[in-house]
Amino acid sequence: MASASGSQPGGRKQPVYIALKSQQPFGFAGLWETWTSPDGEEIKTCTIITTEANEVLKPIHDRMPVILTPDAERVWLDPTIQEPERLLPLLTPYPTDEMETYSVSKQVNRPVSDGPECIEPLA
Repeated sequence: MASASGSQPGGRKQPVYIALKSQQPFGFAGLWETWTSPDGEEIKTCTIITTEANEVLKPIHDRMPVILTPDAERVWLDPTIQEPERLLPLLTPYPTDEMETYSVSKQVNRPVSDGPECIEPLA
């Protein structure tokens, strides 16, 4: 499950619930690195890799995180796989027919809101 904000008429943003239709959790393709700054401080960084949006997410944004299937997760996380030709095919939009979205309350944007009501569909 993820949350994003899609545009509405008038430029207002509407929070959107994004999930797999199976309701299973999913993983994103990402990268992390630890490096040393010029002043000697150890810095840990990470990023989520994006790709073009699938048809479900195009109304919300032109990009989406790369969502990995469980099999693709195993390949992505395998430290012995270093060949770009084995990893690049994983960086594609997730199948449209396996995802769903719906608008949720703007209370999801408030730090004090933290409950199941945040992801209930709007009427």
